[in-house]
Amino acid sequence: MLVGMKTQLILALLVGVGLTLCGCATKDPQSLAQNDPFEPTNRAVFNFDIQLDHAIAQPVARFYISAVPDFARDGIHNALTNLNAPIVFVNDGLQLDPDKAGDTAGRFLVNSTIGLGGLIDVASKIGIPYHDNDFGITLGKGGAAEGSYLVLPFVGPKPPRDLVGAGVDVAFDPLTYMSWNDSTLYMIIRAGVSVLDDQASQLDAVQSIERSSIDFYATTRSLYRQNRAAQINGGSQPNADLPNF
Repeated sequence: MLVGMKTQLILALLVGVGLTLCGCATKDPQSLAQNDPFEPTNRAVFNFDIQLDHAIAQPVARFYISAVPDFARDGIHNALTNLNAPIVFVNDGLQLDPDKAGDTAGRFLVNSTIGLGGLIDVASKIGIPYHDNDFGITLGKGGAAEGSYLVLPFVGPKPPRDLVGAGVDVAFDPLTYMSWNDSTLYMIIRAGVSVLDDQASQLDAVQSIERSSIDFYATTRSLYRQNRAAQINGGSQPNADLPNF
């Protein structure tokens, strides 16, 4: 039931985005050169996301940082990262990378047991490195193009390849298929805490990028593509993390 609802929601989102943007494409040569045919609409959505970020997300993140001790925030971050390990593991396997798959499986086993359910990152302390992975990266490594740049309300940059990837990653999460009392509430809380964790960890970087950018939208678009290209090509990412708006 839960899988079906999530799948229907993702499909509805994709169809809705497609129908909305069909009549919004621009013929501006500069936008087309940036593979951003929906730039006017994307900028409007981006500005909405930024206003929401300033009004709600950043104040909540600052309160979280001030109210919750460092060790507790680290434990929450570690636990969320550990919960995401099955998704990373499946994508490691699809990319035919046994070394990374082995690292992911080892980290999950060690951190889920000795690390008290992932609260303590014991794996890093004993030399098992962390890496992220998702189906958008898998598609990119398989040769799938990014598609036209797209910014979504509450989500931020999410071009078609990464939007499809995010939907498929839901199916890779074992908890998607589990049902228990208040399981839906758990998933909602997990998603909310994940957003809060991202906001808190990137708060300083977001503000620094925004202050130094002449065109914050164009800067974010460039950083997003640099980060994704680095992840797909196996290179090192830029120093500044892309903010999750």
